[in-house]
Amino acid sequence: MSIRIVRLGTPRTAGEGLRIGTVRRPPRGVPKTEFASQDWYDVWYPNLAPSAETMKLGQEAETPAQWNAFMRKYKAEMAEADASRSIDLLAALSHSAAFSVGCYCEDESRCHRSLLRGLLAERGADIAN
Repeated sequence: MSIRIVRLGTPRTAGEGLRIGTVRRPPRGVPKTEFASQDWYDVWYPNLAPSAETMKLGQEAETPAQWNAFMRKYKAEMAEADASRSIDLLAALSHSAAFSVGCYCEDESRCHRSLLRGLLAERGADIAN
């Protein structure tokens, strides 16, 4: 059992389990009843998404310094009590359940999910390659 870090909207892989959308907003133009069947997510969990202000920093980051500012802000948000407990919970569940977390961004290296991957790993999560 483990967590997979995925791009939402991509085809599911075998054994992926429940797909959790860690995004600020649901996909546009997709009926709520079709989120799962179109491989977006089964459960929407914006608690682990960057705030709107922080998301804007990441989307507009063009330099390493700007990306670092986004990373610091996102990590600070994830250090807050509710988000921190959520990360602890997912890390613990990764040892007994198969599930995935993800975002829409095409490039994981320029997406909060890369940071979420690191935060989960720091908490001892079993993360699938």
